[in-house]
Amino acid sequence: MERLTSDRPVPDHLRGGVVALGNFDGFHRGHQAVVGAAIAHGRAAGRPVLIASFDPHPVRYFRPETPPFRLTTLDQRAELFAAAGADAMLVFNFNDELANVQADDFITDWLIDRAGASHVVTGEDFTFGKSRKGNVAMLAEVGAAHGLTAQAIGPVSDAKGPISSSRIRWALVEGDPVEAARLLTRPFRIGGTVQHGDKVGRTIGFPTANIDLGGYLRPKYGIYAVRALLPDGRVVHGAANIGIRPTFDPPKELLEVHLFDFAENLYDQSVEIELIAWIRPEAKFDSLDALTAQMDRDCAEAKRILAAYSPVA
Repeated sequence: MERLTSDRPVPDHLRGGVVALGNFDGFHRGHQAVVGAAIAHGRAAGRPVLIASFDPHPVRYFRPETPPFRLTTLDQRAELFAAAGADAMLVFNFNDELANVQADDFITDWLIDRAGASHVVTGEDFTFGKSRKGNVAMLAEVGAAHGLTAQAIGPVSDAKGPISSSRIRWALVEGDPVEAARLLTRPFRIGGTVQHGDKVGRTIGFPTANIDLGGYLRPKYGIYAVRALLPDGRVVHGAANIGIRPTFDPPKELLEVHLFDFAENLYDQSVEIELIAWIRPEAKFDSLDALTAQMDRDCAEAKRILAAYSPVA
């Protein structure tokens, strides 16, 4: 799959394509329905399929003080889009220029001229253009005058209502990665480069791989049963702490992962950590002995959970 940016026209072999358009943060069941419709249309028409996403997220542009909320990085979205069958990922850089584009100009200049779109698929609630004045009705009306067809996909719902990125974020903040995984169709993953830490864990028999949380949403602080996806494709079980490590001074927000029966060097390597289940809240201990005893119990519980784990259907 090719990766493209909106600062230059889409190459000729991808022009005339079908564009799935949205933020697609998380790429949950609802997003998958939009992309699935775009891929079906493209395959039926013999046209390439491009998935367009925005980076940074418009919320980050308009409200830069907003706490981290991302469910996926661009690299993770690229992998998900490729697995879905897209021919290309088109990244719209959400900057001053794009934030001030009038809605009709976004259709004619950005979708038709730059992206070369012949057909656009969005969710029914998708808005665009300055002050969010563009909607799916405008997309269909203005597009039709220029030979661009449009398709709006309704929400995918369950018993609790429409599936959304907001629901997934809420589940994670509440310490329910199982619910988040159900909505995503896969566990929530935090990816990053393993850092050098203070190496206290190895002195008490629990060496950890430390990863900065970056722009990801902060799940509920605490201990999790996790799976680590290593660069060579291996999947290793473990237990992780997400939080500020209150037993140690100074506090430092980290994802710390202890991998079971694993003694290899992961420093400076990129790994992804899947949150499978929340075990308990983060806590402060009076001594390293008390911490170690609790970590023994946490690891035993994580092993029990992971032994019974089945991937999301």
